[in-house]
Amino acid sequence: PGAAGFMAQTASQAGSSKPTRIDVHHHLFSPTYNSLSGPTRVNARSDPALANWTPARAVEEMDKTGIATAVLSIATGGIPSKQAGESRTLARDSNEYGAQMVKDYPGRFGLFASLPLLDQDASLREIEYGFDTLKADGIALTTDYGDKWPGDPAFVPVFEELNRRKAVVFVHPTTPTCCGNLIPGVPASWAEYDFDTTRAITSFLVNGAFIRFPNVRFIFTHSGGTIPVLARRVGDMFPHELADRAPNGVESEVKKLYFDIANGTNPSSLTALTKLVSTSQILFGTDFPFVRIKTTVDGFRDFGFSAKDVQAINSGNAMRLFPRLKK
Repeated sequence: PGAAGFMAQTASQAGSSKPTRIDVHHHLFSPTYNSLSGPTRVNARSDPALANWTPARAVEEMDKTGIATAVLSIATGGIPSKQAGESRTLARDSNEYGAQMVKDYPGRFGLFASLPLLDQDASLREIEYGFDTLKADGIALTTDYGDKWPGDPAFVPVFEELNRRKAVVFVHPTTPTCCGNLIPGVPASWAEYDFDTTRAITSFLVNGAFIRFPNVRFIFTHSGGTIPVLARRVGDMFPHELADRAPNGVESEVKKLYFDIANGTNPSSLTALTKLVSTSQILFGTDFPFVRIKTTVDGFRDFGFSAKDVQAINSGNAMRLFPRLKK
């Protein structure tokens, strides 16, 4: 019955009918980003799937898989941690490139504006520019910035402003400086990304950020990484003296978060996620072009969600976060 419900909801999405999915995890590559090199960035030219990326090709893939709108964010690696000038330049460049895509393809794209988070003053300026001038739909952050995770008190001024604006914040995983190349020959994306999502959420918890900034709506990726499995453990070990930072318990705070299912639609990931949060907190995402859209679509189809849940995950939940995307 679940698969039948999925097919009933999605049969028209990949054909000639109007697509309806909203993809909240969809990357962009500005020419400036592609021209840079270094450990914080992916060399798009070395991977055919990335080297051939263009906005037009992205729309073609969206049309094939029933995606009406994709909310753009900077590619994996995000804004570099240490070079302040480069961070400011790359954030502005990526945000303007994404905003131009939104203009060039009306209705097809949204935008998460990036911030040079280690520079709080520059980040506050970018928040103002991103929302007020570029009309961004939210903000894109990464799970860590060098030796700091996003709940760190150093970042309070930015989160105060994001809370004031009732912003949606998309948090994409990356590799902390502590944990690259832990096992020779094993890319950090295999496991470190998922663990760094848990580190970021734990950082917010122990610093009381979810309580202090209740108007910020957070989206985490890949069906939550390892947090669906570890949330109860973190809660059981949460220090009594920090109880005011999660007054209803750790799991209660985690249940308020949103999670996309990009490259996380295998049975174990979705089973763990749906045991932790309600369907209302789950969003469709693909991680395109790093991951084939079909990978997420096929796993989502095969999991057996009801037709009602399929509709909510495909678009309904995202439209609550982004009312302008309502058709």
